[in-house]
Amino acid sequence: MPKTHWDLAWADRPTEEARNLNPAFCAELIARTVGEFHKSRQLSLSIAIAFLVLPLTLHKATRDALPGRANAAFAAWIAENSSLLAEIPLRVNVLRPISREALLFAIRHRLLAIYEGGLVPGTKPVRLAFKPIPSTDDVTETRAAAGLLGRWFAAQATNGAVMQGVGLSP
Repeated sequence: MPKTHWDLAWADRPTEEARNLNPAFCAELIARTVGEFHKSRQLSLSIAIAFLVLPLTLHKATRDALPGRANAAFAAWIAENSSLLAEIPLRVNVLRPISREALLFAIRHRLLAIYEGGLVPGTKPVRLAFKPIPSTDDVTETRAAAGLLGRWFAAQATNGAVMQGVGLSP
């Protein structure tokens, strides 16, 4: 089987990629989303929805377009940001190996657990107020966006509505 870019050791990847896409950081983002979702609904977050976290939070233009509050109307946001959302299916596909590796990291390190077919905070959950020092504004915004997604996804009626809204099949 031919090697791909994703098969490179982390030390052999470009520095910026290794920093922004490393499994620990990406696991933290997904865990923040899961934690806020679980805190809001006391339910597990769909694993399929977890694959939206990185494409929505790591892409600056999309992150900047996210609403400021979790009670914002999802359908209105979709309509206002259709050009950004047209890229989401491609970004989900491109980031799928990173999301998968982050999920495995989070489960292995007990940041997350699988419960009733979805994700819940694990026995060592991410402290949602935790902010490592030093941190850049970009990283701080990304962490905040991940938490917002958890609360926002919790406010939606169904996972299918979220998936369809961003152009994916549930």
